[in-house]
Amino acid sequence: MNNTKSPKYKGVAILACLGLFTLAAFLTTSLQAQSPEMQQHLNELKQSLAFNKQVLANYTWIEQEIISVKGEQKKEELYNVHMGPDGKAQKTPVDPDSVSDDDRRTRGLRGRIKARKIDEYKEYGDSIKSLIQQYLPPDKDMLQQSYQQGNVLIGPVAGQPNQYRVVVNNYIKPGDSMTIVMDKATLSIVNLSIATYLTDASDAVKVNVEFVKMPNGGPFHAATETIDGVSKQLTIEILNTNYQHS
Repeated sequence: MNNTKSPKYKGVAILACLGLFTLAAFLTTSLQAQSPEMQQHLNELKQSLAFNKQVLANYTWIEQEIISVKGEQKKEELYNVHMGPDGKAQKTPVDPDSVSDDDRRTRGLRGRIKARKIDEYKEYGDSIKSLIQQYLPPDKDMLQQSYQQGNVLIGPVAGQPNQYRVVVNNYIKPGDSMTIVMDKATLSIVNLSIATYLTDASDAVKVNVEFVKMPNGGPFHAATETIDGVSKQLTIEILNTNYQHS
C-alpha cells in the first residue's frame, strides 16, 4: 500500500497546522494583553488601600455591634475606635447604657438592645471576630503574593460598567474566597465579601461589607458589616458611624 499522501491532503494538513499556530498565537496575545491590565487594577487596589489606611489614621469613630442568634438580637456592644500603628482598629469599650437615646440619634446608632443570655456563644463569637480581623482591611503585600501565585481573578461587575471586581482565592486559608468590588472613578472599595471557615468547611463564616466614600476627597470606610457564623446561626451586625477628624 502506498502511504504517500496526495497533495490535496498535504495541503489540508498544512492548513490545519497553520490554524493551530494561529489560534495559539491569538490566545497567547490575548493573555499578554490581559496581564498588564490585571496588574494595573491590582496596583490601583493596593495604592488605594495604602492611602486610605494613612488617611483613616486621622479619624475616630463609633462602632456598634449587634449580636443575634437564630435571628433574635441578644447583645449590643459599643466601641470608640481609632487606627493603631499596625493599621488595625483599636477599640475602647463603651457602656451601651451610658449613651442616651438622643445621643444615639445624633451619632447614627440604632436603638438600645435588651441584653439576653449569650454566654455559651461568647467563645464562638470571639473566634469569628478574630478570624475576620485577618481579612480586614486587605493587606496589599498579601494581595500581590496571591496574584503571583495565580490566585487572583479580575473582571467586570454585571450591570455596573463603572466598577470591576477582584476575586482572591486561598487568601488566608485553603479554599477561602474574598471578592472586592472597586469603583473606577474614585478608586475606592464599594463592597467586600468573604467566604471562609473556622476549623473546617463545616464551620463556615460568611461576611459582607458595604463601604461609603466620605465627601470632599475623604477616605472610604466600612459603613456596615454582616458576619454570619453559619453552623451556630450567630450573626454579628456592625455599624460604623460618627467619623470625626482627630
